[in-house]
Parts: sequence; structure tokens; C-alpha cells
Amino acid sequence: MRYSKLVAPLSVWCNWFAWSPVLSLGCAIAAGYILNAFFPVPGADSPQVMAWVAANAASLTEASPRVLEWLAANPGQTAAQGVNALLTGDAITALTPAVRVWEAAQIGIPGLGTLHFNSTFVVGVALMLTMYTIQKRGIGTAAGVQKVLAIIVLVPLLAAGIIPILNGSINWDYVTNIVPPAAASSPVEGSWNVGGWTLVLGALYITAWSTYGFETAVCYTRELKDPKTDTFKAIFYSGLLCMLFFMLIPFAFQGVYGHEGLLAPAIADGSGIGEALGRMISNSGIVIHLFVLLMILALLMSIMTAGAGSSRTLYQGSRDGWLPKYLSKVNENGAPIGAMRQDLVFNTFLLALASDPGGYFYVLAISNVGYLMFNFLNLNAGWIHRIDSPHLERPWKAPTWLLTVNTMLAFVNAVFLGAGAKVWGYSQALWAGLIFASLIIPVFAYRHWVTDKGRFPREAMEDLGLDPDGDLGPRRAGFLPYLALIAGLGVVLFSNWFFVSPS
Repeated sequence: MRYSKLVAPLSVWCNWFAWSPVLSLGCAIAAGYILNAFFPVPGADSPQVMAWVAANAASLTEASPRVLEWLAANPGQTAAQGVNALLTGDAITALTPAVRVWEAAQIGIPGLGTLHFNSTFVVGVALMLTMYTIQKRGIGTAAGVQKVLAIIVLVPLLAAGIIPILNGSINWDYVTNIVPPAAASSPVEGSWNVGGWTLVLGALYITAWSTYGFETAVCYTRELKDPKTDTFKAIFYSGLLCMLFFMLIPFAFQGVYGHEGLLAPAIADGSGIGEALGRMISNSGIVIHLFVLLMILALLMSIMTAGAGSSRTLYQGSRDGWLPKYLSKVNENGAPIGAMRQDLVFNTFLLALASDPGGYFYVLAISNVGYLMFNFLNLNAGWIHRIDSPHLERPWKAPTWLLTVNTMLAFVNAVFLGAGAKVWGYSQALWAGLIFASLIIPVFAYRHWVTDKGRFPREAMEDLGLDPDGDLGPRRAGFLPYLALIAGLGVVLFSNWFFVSPS
């Protein structure tokens, strides 16, 4: 903040709007699992669908107009195949439970999407309110619940990653000689050209949103028993655990199911992941249903983690003078109740937007713009802090070589941001994310210049080792922070221009 009061708030703001949507996105997926469990949509090869097709076979002939339209759209297929495909689709529609297609209302928002108030929204709101109630009891209660959930969920997931390797279920052709697909969601293999690399960078763009998430451990720093030692332990061991799971389980999953399996609709929209993981261990119906339940619990755990982390980000941002004062309000249990309510309202809106697959990926793609901006700013903040505040005590001091590597990774993230944001079906996701990021400017301006009369709170100044009644201190890094920003923006814009999705 010594270099620009308007750039500094982007860090906390982008971190929040990257983390906060986990509540709505997690609730949307969990709602899908719950609806699938209680009101399943019959599969094309299910007995009830085949019985419906047999009973209604006379309703469609090879000369019917619908069949002729189908043949025109599917060259090389036969009329008999068309009749079967259309009847199967009609059967699935007729046998789908009404609750799965129920929708109270739709509200279109120009330039953003459509709000869907459907069964997914209703179940998702119920889950969100449940998590909110638990979080209100304080971090101790929430951490206790999460610890139990973690043990219940992670041990079977670890088994799903290890058992296929031990019993020989891995098809090594699925995990070797990999090339990008010819187009997004295409079963056809492509090549390592610009289009192929664009899809890879798009995958890494979303992967970053998932795998970097263990850094939320630092959001709890003020509530740890001994922050000086426990913060390092929390972030380090969380990182090791995530490295294990994010390498082992995707490897086993792809090794078992391959390219075709990864493109299955139930895998692509997330609703079939639990069943697929269960089948990696056993074909037993009990095991499969157990993994579906575990996926719901895992999602609830991620929702609680994100809710706690994002609300504490808002809370700390308010305490440090970036965000409105009401966000620093806490209840009798020490929970940041003002920030939690803000998250609840914001995510209720996002849940309505994410209650269909298209809106889900739109919210995800935009929120990740903020997340990679946050990572870029913070990875560069490391060396700026080292130069500007060499006198401050550091419970753990990063080696210089690590700060150098981190700075390089900041620009790798900038490549992911520029190239990857547009891969997910929304060519304007990068610009929408940048517009949302810019909303912090009027929010901060009102707090800083109107509420606080142009001065930061005493504790924020003390955290920087500065005189609470003095100025922000010397800018020892000179022009270098501005150069990093200019270079980062250049990398993002160049990557966005150079990398183009294959058509």
C-alpha cells in the first residue's frame, strides 16, 4: 500500500471473490448429488426406459418427420437408430421425476446470465443455511466438525487412489503419450499446436483454483494457539496433503476411465464423480452409494472451509481499513457475523446463477480471474516486503531463492489467466472478472477517505512496523513494483491475444 492505495485493496478483494463462490458452487453440486440420490433420472439402458420404449414403439416410425430431422442432423446413421434414439430420449423425459425439472422462476440479467429458482437452488440454500448455523458457533465448533468430516472422507478417497494401482486396474495407455483434444470436450485427439496449448492452459487455469486452495490455512492465523509456529505448520502440512491427493486421485481416475470416461456427461457436470470413484474400488452397490455419500460430505467440508476462510478475509480486510466497518463485527462466539452474512447474501445470488451447468462454469471462470490476480499480487508482495521491511521480525523467513521462484510463478499464473479464462465457453470471462475486481475501488475509497479520513487503522500500521501516527514509510523498492504490474498486465494481454481455442 506504500506504492498505491488503489492497487493494494485488490489483494483482499480478489481473494474474497475467488473463495466466496465456493459456497454457492459447492452447494450446487451437493444439491445435485442429493437430488440424484432421492430422485434419480433413469439411464438410457435402465429397465424402466427400455420398458417404456417397448410400450411406445408404435408411436414413431422410420418415416416420421422427427426421424427425418434426426437423420439430417446425424449423417451416416440409419432410420432405425434414429427411432431408437428419439424414443429413448422421450422415455427419459417422461420418467424423469417432476422435482428435477421444477422451476419457480427465471430472471435474466443482461451481460451476466439467468437466475434459476429451481429445485437445485432450494436444496442448495438449505445446505448453505445449515453451514451458516454451524459457523455461527465459532471456529472451534466448525473445526471440530471439519476434523470428523476430513477423516471420514479422506481415508476412502485415498483408498480410491491407491487400490486401482495395486490391483492392476490402471490402463497405462490412458496416462502415457497424452496429447490435447482436437477441441474442447472432443473425443478426437489433437496436437501440441497453439490450439492444443490453449486448452491445456485453460485446464491449468481451473486447476489452479482447486489446487492452490490450501493457502486458506493462513486465514485462521489470529485464531491459532501459537501463530508464530502453527501458521507455518498449517500451511506446510496442508500443502503436502493436497500434493498427495491432487496427484494420486486424478492419476488413478484417468488411468481407469481414460479419455472417453472423462467426457461422460455425468463426469463433466460432476454429478457422477462419486459413483465413478466407488467403482474404482468395487462394483458393490453399497460401496458405490457410500462414495456418493462421501462426496456430499466432502462438498460440505469444502463449503465450511471456504465459508470460514472467505468471511475471515472480509473481517481482516475491514480491520485493516480496506472494507466497510460492519464486516469486522463479531458475535459472542468470536465468529465474524457481519462478514458471514455478507457471504450468505452474495452466495444466495450466485447459487441462483449457478443452478444450471452453464451458469456454474460462468461463476467459476469469473471468480478465478480474481484468484489468479490475488496470487500474482501476493507472490510479488513477498520480495517487496523483503526490501521495504527488512527490520521486521519474521517467525519464518523464506529463502531468497524461494522468493525468486515465487516471482517467476506469479508470471506463470498471469499466462494461465490470459490464456485460460476464455476456454470455458465465455470469451468475455477475463473482462467480466476484471470489471468485478475494479468494484473494490469505490468501496475502498468510501471507507478510506470518507470514513477514516485518509488514514489507516492503528493495527494495520503496527503490522507493518510503522508509526500509527506517521506516514507509510519509504518506498525502498523504487519503480520495481510498478514494473512488475506493467509486466504482469503485458503477459496477461499477450497470452489472451496469442492463445486461441481450436475451432
